[in-house]
Amino acid sequence: MWTLGIVRSLLKRRFAVQLSKSGISRLLGHMGLSPQRPMFRSYQQDPKKVEKYLKRTFPQIRRLAKERNAVIYFVDEASVRADEHRGTTWGKIGQTPVVQDSGDRFSVNMISVVSPRGDMRFRTFEGRMKEDKYFELLTDRLHDTDKPIIVIADNASYHSEKFSKKCAKKINGKVTLLYLPTYAPQLNPDEQVGDHSKVRLGKMFMEIKERLVVEVRNVLRSIQMSRDFTLSFFQLKDTMYAADAC
Repeated sequence: MWTLGIVRSLLKRRFAVQLSKSGISRLLGHMGLSPQRPMFRSYQQDPKKVEKYLKRTFPQIRRLAKERNAVIYFVDEASVRADEHRGTTWGKIGQTPVVQDSGDRFSVNMISVVSPRGDMRFRTFEGRMKEDKYFELLTDRLHDTDKPIIVIADNASYHSEKFSKKCAKKINGKVTLLYLPTYAPQLNPDEQVGDHSKVRLGKMFMEIKERLVVEVRNVLRSIQMSRDFTLSFFQLKDTMYAADAC
């Protein structure tokens, strides 16, 4: 995280040049730089695997979907904590506002699926996601579409190849489970469901877990009701590759 203080310290240590923070800010501006909110990427992400997925794997998935008249879904799981706060609040200049909360650390887990058609479905649950819950989510999607489905997920334990075979056998091959490259969540449009939910929920006061559960479901339902908003998850730089995979 490059701050003015870090840049100032580096210049002094490596080049014996001492500048003020305002001077460094001005020079960085002349170089076309500005302070920005960064995106975080795992150093374990393999760029070659990401490139292979975008240029070879997903085009093959798109063709498979057309051949089978199948619907593509992306799936993701997230957890929302009561003490995870985001956003800003109005306050008197020079005085940092203090916002009281319960101090408790209860959480709610959720799993959602989105499609390039603008469909979005979700579930909230207690504890860890297990194979039986995941299987129910998939079979519900089959009933929604009345078509075969292709589900693209990360590499969570319940997305294992063993489960994929078991799932295919149970539903007569109507569900195909495929995977994103490891450590590449930016390729998953469904990541936006969790991110958006956390931003909205992070501004609310949650005194008890029951209130958190209710508000999580309210936020998820509001996303579900806006097809255009769900479609916008496929218009980001890293997700546009999947926008036309209806």
